[in-house]
Amino acid sequence: MMSVRSLAGACLSAFAALGAFAVPASAQNYPTRTITMIVPFAAGGPTDVISRIVTAHMAQTLGQSIVIENVVGAGGTTATTRAARAANDGYTLVTGHMGTHAASVPLYPKLAYHPEKDFEPVALLAGTPILILARKDFPPKDLKEFVAYVKANADKVNAAHAGIGSVSHASCELLNSILDVKPVGVPFNGTGPAMNALVAGQVDYMCDQIVNAVPQINAGTIKAYAVATPERNPSLPNVPTTAEAGLPAFQAQAWNAIFAPKGTSPAIIATLNAAANKALDDENVRKRLLELGSVIPAPANRTPEALATLVKNEIAKWTPVLKPAT
Repeated sequence: MMSVRSLAGACLSAFAALGAFAVPASAQNYPTRTITMIVPFAAGGPTDVISRIVTAHMAQTLGQSIVIENVVGAGGTTATTRAARAANDGYTLVTGHMGTHAASVPLYPKLAYHPEKDFEPVALLAGTPILILARKDFPPKDLKEFVAYVKANADKVNAAHAGIGSVSHASCELLNSILDVKPVGVPFNGTGPAMNALVAGQVDYMCDQIVNAVPQINAGTIKAYAVATPERNPSLPNVPTTAEAGLPAFQAQAWNAIFAPKGTSPAIIATLNAAANKALDDENVRKRLLELGSVIPAPANRTPEALATLVKNEIAKWTPVLKPAT
């Protein structure tokens, strides 16, 4: 016959075992309704396109719709602030990137959120190489001529970007610092509108993510001088690298990733991460991303821990480049 002490010990052990496996009901059943994915830029831009491709597959896995909500302004920080302040129940997420979760730190001293402290990293979705682009009738024929022309006409040329702190802004700040020029910056509410202005010949040049530029380059509506990565991109095999074209110092690659508000349940994060990984392993999703020029991360780089490390390293990388611009 079990003693009272033994019975009590057994009960405590049972409760401890249950506690180890206990998951809040909300997390256990997640998701039970539509999820909102906030995209910090206008529809049609790189972050928007990548988000729509990946979340469409994630929605199938999760059994619930994922609605994209484009919120523009302040280089993506308006939307990201909103996401940071959302309920941490897994139903409001944000697609963050180099601009919102790294460049924003040195560029906005009064930033209403901190990328490392106010978010739970979920999964890295895709890397996006940066291209040096120009309107189709911009005089320089290649990158060497571009460098010489911009240096000689720094007070006359202008550079489009998607807002202070955006990827297009940060990457061109790096380029301009290497060239030691300060052209007039022309901000737009998103990379899509900036690209439209470049196609229309209303601006001279810009630095943009490859995802947004491949269709326009192939159509001949803009020109591409170089891709800022060590190797050429399969989607644009005829575009040289910056090293090949004579400017090896300019290396830049953006990235897009899913984040949730701080305090979101680990079980929910795990569910979302698994759905994102399944999407990135899907043949059709991979094909669409690769056709756009995206670099799909290896499985080891898609974990929440790997994303947290990436954010930390990116903040350290871009702070010295962008701090003088504030």
